[in-house]
Amino acid sequence: MASNNRKLVPEAKEALDRFKMEAASEVGVTMKQGYNGDLTSKQAGSIGGQMVKKMVEKYENDLKNGSN
Repeated sequence: MASNNRKLVPEAKEALDRFKMEAASEVGVTMKQGYNGDLTSKQAGSIGGQMVKKMVEKYENDLKNGSN
């Protein structure tokens, strides 16, 4: 089965990259522009986990404030 990794909104790539860099900074992982394949699984997982945590917090706040 072929993978479908295309972005639904290609213009969002910059915002996603900024979000990822912000999450990395918050968990103490240094990322560089471009290729980051040298990160450990633990580091990459920490970044992804922080991103999910922030998205859930935003969604919960939006629900509380009625702006969904």
